Amino acid sequence: MQFRTLIPLSKTNNPIDYTSKVLSFGSCFAENMADKFDYFKFQNETNPFGIIFNPVSIEKIIERTVLEEWYTEKDIFFYNERWHSFETHSDLSNSDRQELLETLNKAIEVTKKQLKQATHIIITYGTSWIYRNIENNDIVANCHKVPQKQFLKELLPVDVIQKSIQNTIDLIQAINPKINFIFTISPVRHIKDGFTENQLSKSHLFAGLESNLKSKINNPKSEYFPSYEIMMDELRDYRFYAEDMLHPNQVAIDYIWSRFSENYISENSISTMQEVDEIQKSLRHRSFNPESEQHQKFLAKLQQKIAVIGEKHLHIKF
Repeated sequence: MQFRTLIPLSKTNNPIDYTSKVLSFGSCFAENMADKFDYFKFQNETNPFGIIFNPVSIEKIIERTVLEEWYTEKDIFFYNERWHSFETHSDLSNSDRQELLETLNKAIEVTKKQLKQATHIIITYGTSWIYRNIENNDIVANCHKVPQKQFLKELLPVDVIQKSIQNTIDLIQAINPKINFIFTISPVRHIKDGFTENQLSKSHLFAGLESNLKSKINNPKSEYFPSYEIMMDELRDYRFYAEDMLHPNQVAIDYIWSRFSENYISENSISTMQEVDEIQKSLRHRSFNPESEQHQKFLAKLQQKIAVIGEKHLHIKF
């Protein structure tokens, strides 16, 4: 008798290995997956402009990067003793105006280089709900706690989402036609929007994304990883959620990563991942007697393992 469902997944024809360069954009779940890439020492960069949830804001930041539309004083504003950009996360905000502009423009410069070099890009969409700045009619990525009366809340229509995703693909392919796309929808539940509204939001993302994925002529290198479905169907229990009952907990993240790695990580990288995991666990080991001969031998052996893997993969540093 079967007591659970299992989401069917097909192995990708363009797997990620230790020579791959992965770039990720999107919601906080993108950060969860990036932590896994970092732990296993893949070549990975994540959210250079901070966490961004909706498709239009991700498209806007990609467009600015690809076209090198540099930030100027008109693109930032001062609020609560800090300078901000409505296009980026508050992690980039700064008390100094010039430093913020330098940070944002450096991000454009570095991200464009990364987009050109990347073998894979992972984009995680979180919501279809957006906030529109009444003053200039722009969709913002982050409100930075500016009073809500300055914004209109809207649900992005499916056709707008579909067009935005396609624009994002086209922009990136213009500078890197060989890049592989992996799209996913965040399993994080945005209950602040409302229970029904959260489901409606996710459904718009699914419908908009599906139109692009079906167009294999235009997007032959685009794939979909069902992180949302895995959370909803394979992990259908609140024990897999964090204390807020909205975000996946570490057990869930580890499980979703295992499903991802089974299908998107090359088989010849598995042994290296195991070596890295063993080293990471050893580095976290705390001896009761650090000066003992036994512990010194343990450290010498550990350094030898690090040296061996470093010779095989020059980018791996511990």
